[in-house]
Order: sequence, then C-alpha cells, then structure tokens
Amino acid sequence: MTALRVRGGQKLVGKIDPSANKNAVLPVLCATLLSDAPIMLRNVPEITDVQRIHAFFTDLGSTVDWDKDSKTLKIDHSTISSSAKAKLPQAMRASIMMIPGLLARLGEARLEHEVKGCTLGAREIDPHVQVFKAFGAETSYEGKDIVFCNSHKVDGTRMWLEYASVTTTENFIISALTAKGSSQIVNAACEPHVQELCTFLEKMGGKIRGKGTSMVSVEGCEKFQSVDYTFVEDFHEVATFLALSAVTGGDISVRNTQPEDFMLIDRTFEKFGAFVEHKDGWSRLEAPSELCVQQNFTSHLTTKVEAAPWPYIPADLLPIFIALGVKAKGQTMFWNKVYEGGLTWHTELSLFGAHTLLCDPHRLITFGGDALRPATVTSPYIIRVAIALLMVAASIDGESTILDADPIRRAHPNFVPNIDSLGVDVQWDD
Repeated sequence: MTALRVRGGQKLVGKIDPSANKNAVLPVLCATLLSDAPIMLRNVPEITDVQRIHAFFTDLGSTVDWDKDSKTLKIDHSTISSSAKAKLPQAMRASIMMIPGLLARLGEARLEHEVKGCTLGAREIDPHVQVFKAFGAETSYEGKDIVFCNSHKVDGTRMWLEYASVTTTENFIISALTAKGSSQIVNAACEPHVQELCTFLEKMGGKIRGKGTSMVSVEGCEKFQSVDYTFVEDFHEVATFLALSAVTGGDISVRNTQPEDFMLIDRTFEKFGAFVEHKDGWSRLEAPSELCVQQNFTSHLTTKVEAAPWPYIPADLLPIFIALGVKAKGQTMFWNKVYEGGLTWHTELSLFGAHTLLCDPHRLITFGGDALRPATVTSPYIIRVAIALLMVAASIDGESTILDADPIRRAHPNFVPNIDSLGVDVQWDD
C-alpha cells in the first residue's frame, strides 16, 4: 500500500511546468507501430504505462532508446521480426490501441479478456471489437485470450458510434490508416488528446479531416514517414494546479500553450469565485480570500457542474472541482454523465469532516464551507480522485495521509516534487 503524507495549511505559490498528457502519449506510442521509419518523441513523461509499453516494444524486437533525463524516446520498429508474437500488457487499458498496428504488422494480436484500467466502472471492449471487425479482423477465444487475426487489407468503411468514446475513436482512426481508400467516423470523440493523436499521425503522413469535430474522415496511408514530435502540456494537469491554488488560497502560474481549450474550464472555476488569467503562454489563478459558490441568476436552482465527453467539462476533472465544492461556501451539484463508479469515493471526504450527499450513482451534492480536519483516507484506483483527496488534505492545517495514492504516478511523474516546490510538505511512504 503506497501512501502520501501531507502536512497542509500553507498557501501554495509558484510556477509549474506541467508534464505531457498520458492520454495523448499512450495512443501515440501505440500508433508508432504503424511505421518502420525512425520516430523521435519529446517531453515523454516517466510514468508506469510508458514503462510498460517500452518493455513491450523491447520484447517485440523494436529498438527503443529512452533518455528519461531529457524526456526523449527514440523508436525504430523496423527491427521487429515478422514472426514475432504479441500478447498485450494486461495491466493497462491502453493496450487495446496497439491492436491496429500489430494487425497491420504481424497479422495477429492477443489480449487478455479482462483488460484492467482504473476503477471508474464498466468499460466494455465491444465497440473496439466492432472497429477491428469493420477493418477485416477476425476474433476468437483461446483460453483467457481474445485473438485478433487479419490476413488482408480491406477497403475503408463508415461507422457511427453509439457513444463518443475516446479510445474507440482513436482505434478507428489508426485502423483507417491501414485500409484502402477513405473511412469516416460519426459521433467521434474530440478531446484535446484525440486531436493531438491526429496531429501526430498527420506528421507521420496520414491524411485526416475533421479533427476536433464529431465527424472525422481518414485516408488510407501506404507508407509512413519519420517524425520528430513534441507533446504539449496536459490540460488536466494545468487545471489541477490551478485548482490547488484555489483550494489553498494560493497564487500559482502554470505553463499552458493551449488556453483556447480552457474557456469552459475557466467558467467552472468562476462558479466557486476563482478566476483564471491566461497571458504569454501561462495560466494563473490567484485565489480569492474565500471560495464561495456563486448563485445562479435563476436563484431556485442549485449551482451545477456537469461532466461529459468533450466539449463538456471532462469527467476526469470532476474530482478536482468536487474538492473545490467541499471548501467553498454553498451547495453544488456534480453530475458525472460518464462513469457509474466515479463518485463512490465521496465517503472518504466525510473523514475530513466534509458534508456530501450522493443522490444516485451519477450525481453528488456538496455542502461546502464547513471547517475540515486532518484525516487518513483511502483512494480508489482513480488518478484524479487521489489528487482531489490530496488537494483537500493540502488545504487543512495538520498532517493527513492518503492511502493507495499510487494512481498519481500513472499520469503525473513529477506531481509530488512540483507541489512540494509550491510549499506543501508532502512525501511518499512506500
């Protein structure tokens, strides 16, 4: 059990250079399997899922040089033997995005039936299987493995998703690049990390139209070229440090070269009386003297934060705003329209003395502004829930402990050193 010990109560002040977005880095790494040309990736975070993919590529026969100090990763898949066998890492859900590249390269990929990720709720793989079948793959079971086989190149296809799934959209786009002619996906996910994957694939030679919209068209690509690509800042991490500033009464600036993605995120901070300034590649939040939930013009309605697929507030960011709701005077309803398991951790907040009410699996009301106390709490295996619990602990005088805090390392390798540099006394207790 990995724990974080936090001695809170200080106002966090300083500047932060955030890491790249895990949800962009992992699909890009998976997509590199399409190419035999050398690829250079920069600003690669040292996180557990990247370590797993690095190990998998090495076992497969790829030539991989990861300089962790310079955050660069050189990849050359031309050294993979055509007879290599690929059983994907079971410990991370991103494994499923390696299937298109492996099918194109080796004609087969194996995946354990129970693919693990975080504990947000049921996350079926059926939409992915439908994508692979649409592009000519055959599926079968061998013991606990799902086996995908592909013997020939197929024509492009058109698919209309029931739900704007990020990984299903990414799998469609990667698969479409291996097909003949044009393919189109309707109700595509359009999150910033999906757009970043498209940008990388375009640099590699892919022709993609409509990125950032719900309808994306992709032309099949015969040959992929060498590319040198630098990942942009993780908008989740940018928003998280701004929220840490708000919840501790601090003043934090975070490097952010894509402020155009923050219009709705900024408005959500404003619901708690906090305001974000974007200037010269930096985003700054100087906390007000007191967080207070802003009343609606329609006064009989409770202030609400709704999380759903982009361009809504991302469900991944909802926990950090719940932490603000616990601290801010007033009532806020939080509505997670994505995951049925995304709010069950609210009981841990009560150990800090917070008052919350779970209306149903998708809606939670916070009654904020109460005096909070240090506590020992346990995080579920959800990255930003662990961070939200840490945020609350950082805002309270005294020592708190976050048990099972290891999910933070899945996405943010420098998170603890960064917040320590801002004035929080925090340390891992492995």
